[in-house]
Amino acid sequence: MGVTRQKHAKKIMGFYKNNFQFREPFQVLLDGTFCQAALRNKIQIREQLPGYLDGAAQLCTTRCVIKELESLGKALYGAKLIAQRFQVRNCSHHKNPVSGSACLLSMIEDGNPHHFFIATQDQDLSNKVKRKPGIPLLFIIQNTMVLDKPSPKSLAFVQKLQTNQLVPEHQKQSIVELKEKEGLVKQEGEKRRKRKRAGGPNPLSCLKKKKKKTQEGQEPSAEKKKRRKRKRNRVKAEALQSVQNNEGE
Repeated sequence: MGVTRQKHAKKIMGFYKNNFQFREPFQVLLDGTFCQAALRNKIQIREQLPGYLDGAAQLCTTRCVIKELESLGKALYGAKLIAQRFQVRNCSHHKNPVSGSACLLSMIEDGNPHHFFIATQDQDLSNKVKRKPGIPLLFIIQNTMVLDKPSPKSLAFVQKLQTNQLVPEHQKQSIVELKEKEGLVKQEGEKRRKRKRAGGPNPLSCLKKKKKKTQEGQEPSAEKKKRRKRKRNRVKAEALQSVQNNEGE
């Protein structure tokens, strides 16, 4: 295995691990065309693929793929024997089998929740797989297995994900409601109100003003008392003078 090809595969695997959560053992769905190409090119899939993907791989197929190979007769008898060695995954076509390509496409619907790789030589199937984001594609060229580079659909999906454009509106609303439920929004409001109160007047300055007003208010009262006292003294003095004048007469 060439060093350049191994580095190329490692880089692509990093992309799928980081952005689409692919983990070991890697689930690889194979169709009849891939098994036939491996047989013709003397490729040992079970032995060689884990080393190429740099991790444990679980090879699997479907009943529809095996049924299709059986229907094609002796020409693909060897490919059928290879496919029968792999795990058979349940599909939704128990009673009415469909073509291998149609079956594999049904296995990666709804965002490829089982994180399947697709291994095929079928060009039409490959093109349909590339229209779905997050699905690694394997094929055989010149006696070697090749992991295809991420499709434009996968690259665009990751770019949108990184810019947070894939969060639906109802999920954004749920996030806001969850914050309100946990009291996060209320705490932010309280912080703002506290800042406003901190900008008010100094309480000590208010107390000083009140004392000043009290002192100023006491001054007129003291002055009035003095006037009253002088008036009383004047009245007493006039009364005493009047008495003395009467006695002299």
